[in-house]
Amino acid sequence: MTKKIAGITGLTQTQLSNLVESMGEPNYRAKQLNKWIYRSLALSFEEMSDLPADFRQKLAAAVRLHSLKPVHETTGRDGTLKILFRLADGLTIESALMSYPRDGDEGRATACLSTQAGCAIGCPFCATSRQGFQRNLTPGEIIDQALYLAHRSRQRPTNIVFMGMGEPLANYDALLQAVERLNSPEGFGLGARNMVVSTAGLVPQIEKLSREKFQTGLAVSLHASDNKLRDRLVPINRKYPLEQLIPACRDYFLETGRRVSFEYVLFKNVNDSAGQAQSLARLLYGLNCHVNLIAANDTGDAAFQPPPRRDILNFERILKESGINATLRQPRGQDIDAGCGQLRSRVGLKLLKEQENET
Repeated sequence: MTKKIAGITGLTQTQLSNLVESMGEPNYRAKQLNKWIYRSLALSFEEMSDLPADFRQKLAAAVRLHSLKPVHETTGRDGTLKILFRLADGLTIESALMSYPRDGDEGRATACLSTQAGCAIGCPFCATSRQGFQRNLTPGEIIDQALYLAHRSRQRPTNIVFMGMGEPLANYDALLQAVERLNSPEGFGLGARNMVVSTAGLVPQIEKLSREKFQTGLAVSLHASDNKLRDRLVPINRKYPLEQLIPACRDYFLETGRRVSFEYVLFKNVNDSAGQAQSLARLLYGLNCHVNLIAANDTGDAAFQPPPRRDILNFERILKESGINATLRQPRGQDIDAGCGQLRSRVGLKLLKEQENET
């Protein structure tokens, strides 16, 4: 028996067309498949009622429609939906959907997608990093997260952020294929400007991304304004220090016209002082950027706790008075382990161990 292709969403448009033609079907069947997968959010080939029954049977025998299996989900008081998925090899990943309803319509919905199982960056405060790195996700595994979140919530995401588990730019080719498929009118049809790629600061990949045809947003996890502290908080800084990272971000803006966002998680007595706020303002002076200030998630590590609110507000005030655009991000899903890697730490590793015991 021929081994099934991992997932149809992992195919490029050319590969999908070739698959259809290899089954003796006209090329327009590929467009019908795209409509069912990306518009109707079908979960089975049987749902695709305008496809011939024998073609659906061939598809089911040759290719998986989706590559993920939801194994745990939870919804927060603020409406944040968090899903733990199991991959075909038994590994688990997380995705989240954050909804921001407005009166009279569905409002904005942001899907937060993973690009790796685990992470190799090694940030000491991050729950995902503590789990180590397992592997890169395939394009289909990235895309399927968005499709399932849209199906489950009955709300198509208006924005996508690649800020879940893993370092997106360390899985560059799969990330770009996922962006292309999610952007394509024949695919999910979401504008590239409604997607944001997060990075811990992989400078060569930032430079490469700035030259791509997709003008996605860029968010850099900064967390410190000097190399000594950033070496500790974001170890990739030892390879790509601030003297390389900040110029790369300036060039990204010049190449794309897209304002760069900097994520700055505030930790009590670590990076939250007035002096560090002033240092950050000097570092970013003259750069067209925005700083998202985020109070730390409590992951149980006494070394990385959220600061008092007065210190957070003072940090924000100093940045703004120094001419830096800054916003204090409101926490989402704190009651459901919505922070990167938290749900997987609590549930996913237990499920994986149970699976290993079964085998």
